[in-house]
Amino acid sequence: MEECGRLTQTVEKLNNEIHNHLKTIDERDAEIRENEAIRRKLHNEVQELKGNIRVYCRVRPLLKGEDNQDCDLPITFDSNCDKNIQIHHSNTNDDGCRRTTSEKYDFTFDKVFNPTSAQEDIFLEISQLVQSALDGYNVCIFAYGQTGSGKTYTMEGCVDHNSGSNNARAGMIPRTVNQIFTSASALSSKGWKYDIEASFLEIYNETVRDLLEDNHKKKENIKYEIKLTKSSNGVNHVAVTNAKIVKVESERQVYDLLKVASRHRATAATKCNEYSSRSHSVFRLNLIGSNSLTGQNCEGTLNLVDLAGSERINVSGATGDRLNEAKNINKSLSTLSKVILSLANKDSHIPYRNSKLTYLLQNSLGGNSKTLMFVNISPSIHCFHESLSSLRFATKVS
Repeated sequence: MEECGRLTQTVEKLNNEIHNHLKTIDERDAEIRENEAIRRKLHNEVQELKGNIRVYCRVRPLLKGEDNQDCDLPITFDSNCDKNIQIHHSNTNDDGCRRTTSEKYDFTFDKVFNPTSAQEDIFLEISQLVQSALDGYNVCIFAYGQTGSGKTYTMEGCVDHNSGSNNARAGMIPRTVNQIFTSASALSSKGWKYDIEASFLEIYNETVRDLLEDNHKKKENIKYEIKLTKSSNGVNHVAVTNAKIVKVESERQVYDLLKVASRHRATAATKCNEYSSRSHSVFRLNLIGSNSLTGQNCEGTLNLVDLAGSERINVSGATGDRLNEAKNINKSLSTLSKVILSLANKDSHIPYRNSKLTYLLQNSLGGNSKTLMFVNISPSIHCFHESLSSLRFATKVS
């Protein structure tokens, strides 16, 4: 009887300890959830302090076949500040006296990457924006510059869809995909579950195309229209009718989609680039999060855009179809510039509808969305005027 009493006391003691431990666990879980909410709030405040529109400049290295002496564009990087860049250009006027004049141009951006910067260095600067998309904000990251300046390398890297982000030369898209799945997995311990939807579009001659659609006959008969819609929770969306949207659950699944898209991208040869992109490609991830512990929901869209190369028609030698492509490319890029300037000036009317590109991206350019532009420039002296034009455009954006 006495032994039974002792055992009863022991059981009660253990039950009390279990109760106390469970209470402590609940308190810790609540604290973790509260800290996560604080992190999201502070993270967004930091991103807004950095600027909802940011511009980074990246100078690619000289390529094989580009002679240093004849092609190297004199570029000066500020050793004390990674935000400044200076380019200068010499002109020789043979007017009987043969005089040489030198012009210098100074530019300042949120960050400047020199030719030795690795892909990892670049991604480190945008990874916080990827996190913002997981936190429920719309994000747009795009690469701008003349054809051959390294835009596709920045966004995609050396195309190796089998290794994904496990490649030192992997671009922003595979690295972003890796971070999204890694972060989503980490957030699951805090009650978050994400549904991730992927689509890949291109805008060619002001026409929307679906890069994930393999059936060419079906493609010819489908009309893709950009429309504004609202989700069940009242969130505004920019949707494309008939576009293929794939729910993805792994990095490998996304890389397989990238393979399909790369086969369908519109490219052609010009005097500037043997494989010039003739369209704007828009890789879109819709991130729908729900928290079973707190009842919170969030939805963010991440657009990763490889713009078609800006170019002067007299330099690219565009004729026929290439000429028509170039005109549409330059018109849409001009509209993009006007939209960003209108947003910066807080104009009452933003000309989103003047281009399919800006109409498609409108939810990720205005409001509390985050926008980052890479201006890519070539170090070739032969590209001086195009580089100067790109830097001036980027200055307007910044």
